[in-house]
Amino acid sequence: MGSILLPHLHSGWHVDQAILSEERRVVVIRFGRAGDASVMAMDEHLYKIASRIKSFATIYLVDNKEVPDFNAMYEIYDECTVMFFWRNKHIQCDFGTGNNNKINFALSSKDELIDIIETVYRGASKGKGLVVSPKDYSTKWLY
Repeated sequence: MGSILLPHLHSGWHVDQAILSEERRVVVIRFGRAGDASVMAMDEHLYKIASRIKSFATIYLVDNKEVPDFNAMYEIYDECTVMFFWRNKHIQCDFGTGNNNKINFALSSKDELIDIIETVYRGASKGKGLVVSPKDYSTKWLY
């Protein structure tokens, strides 16, 4: 349901314009195919938080099969990838996983996602290119 109601970008040009044109907010882009289970779960989280974060972030969805332009550049190989941009700059976030470029793992709640996006916004607006996630995801797979 969430993927239907969030804006989709259908070309590399549209992705570039979305990233270039936003001056005040973090641009959150979800790369992935709408039919995948992990993508649908992420889209649902994104849809549910969109109104709560609209003052400091905007969300776009990109089908990376339809728009493969960024797959190699950003190493988008997972089913679902979420990335952050601020004033045409990719903002990295240290999740404790070793991959600071993107979220490519499932989140358990929409509040976690809000916390991450708020952290990205606060850091990026202060000129930081790398922020530290409010939660360490390095132990996610340990039992």
